[in-house]
Amino acid sequence: MILVDANILIYAKVSDFAQHEIARAWLEARLGEPGKVGLPWPVLLSFLRITTNPRIFARPLATAEAWAQVDEWLSLPGVWTPLPTERHAEVLGRLLVRTGSSANLVPDAHLAALAIEHGLVMCSSDGDFTRFPGLRYMNPLSSQAQEVP
Repeated sequence: MILVDANILIYAKVSDFAQHEIARAWLEARLGEPGKVGLPWPVLLSFLRITTNPRIFARPLATAEAWAQVDEWLSLPGVWTPLPTERHAEVLGRLLVRTGSSANLVPDAHLAALAIEHGLVMCSSDGDFTRFPGLRYMNPLSSQAQEVP
């Protein structure tokens, strides 16, 4: 079971990126497997915020198009939205304090905590996730894509 970060979703959807084909193929394969694919709301909201932003893209997605993509993902039988458990404050606090994470790393720590709580592998091209102890991580866009314990 995996938790997919927004960067993978964005690369898979937006064809302007060099990583598009690799990300699209990887994501489609995961979505077609019987295992669970975790897409938490912070990830989905980041996808919406970034792909519809005209300051980021010359041709941003229309809100309706971006939402239709989110809706399609959520309708798939193997997709779910992991929520914080009763352990979330403990796990998140430990990650933040041990790593000294602040500012832009706080949302990453939240996703890492969700992945740890649910026993998921964090799938992202953002290497910052390797700083979180106890998080299983993999970069699916790497030529040596494999889980990092």
